[in-house]
Amino acid sequence: MHDTAKKTDTKKVAGKKAGGKSSPYNEYMKVQLAKLKAEQEKTGKKVEHKENFKKVASMWATAAENPKNKK
Repeated sequence: MHDTAKKTDTKKVAGKKAGGKSSPYNEYMKVQLAKLKAEQEKTGKKVEHKENFKKVASMWATAAENPKNKK
C-alpha cells in the first residue's frame, strides 16, 4: 500500500510553492487583473474573465516587473 497523504512541503499549493512567495508573474497577474476589473466596473463594461486574463498575460511580455525585461 502507498501512503496517500499529500506532502505540502514538496507540492505546489494554490500557485505557490509551500512556504514560498508567489512568482513575479502571479503577483503581476493578480494586481493587473484587479485593476482592469475595477476600471471596467467603473465604466460599466462587461468583459469575460478569460478575455481580461489574455489581455493582462500579453501585457506581461513588456512589463517592467517581468525579470526578462530587467537589464
